[in-house]
Amino acid sequence: MSKAKTGDTVQVHYTGTLDDGSQFDSSRQRDQPLEFTLGQGQMIPGFEKAVDGMEVGDSKQVKIPSQEAYGEKKPEMIMEVSKGDFPPNITPEVGQQLAVNTQGRQVPVVITEMREDTVVLDANHPLAGQDLTFDIELMNIV
Repeated sequence: MSKAKTGDTVQVHYTGTLDDGSQFDSSRQRDQPLEFTLGQGQMIPGFEKAVDGMEVGDSKQVKIPSQEAYGEKKPEMIMEVSKGDFPPNITPEVGQQLAVNTQGRQVPVVITEMREDTVVLDANHPLAGQDLTFDIELMNIV
């Protein structure tokens, strides 16, 4: 059997969990394997490394440190804005996901804190700063 290598398009089933055991994503729940090309940067680096060298039918569990996943949380991606800057049709609440326009592009943010006159927005990836565990099964090399 051939092993998955850079340039191969692969199909994998995976389940991702956090250190507390909570699941954050699973291709199995969608009943459709994830397809991507190894070495194209379509996936986080640690996930690509884990799949590289697997054979069809192989399964493994890997723990990916945050540096090889979504990186550490960057304080410069946390901003405080005035409640008055929100459009009148939006009532900000903690946990709310929004998109802000910055430098001509839309950036997803999450409201993490409400203060008296301001709102704290976090533009970090929701999984930034977290180590991730993946159960991966290589289904096919296309």
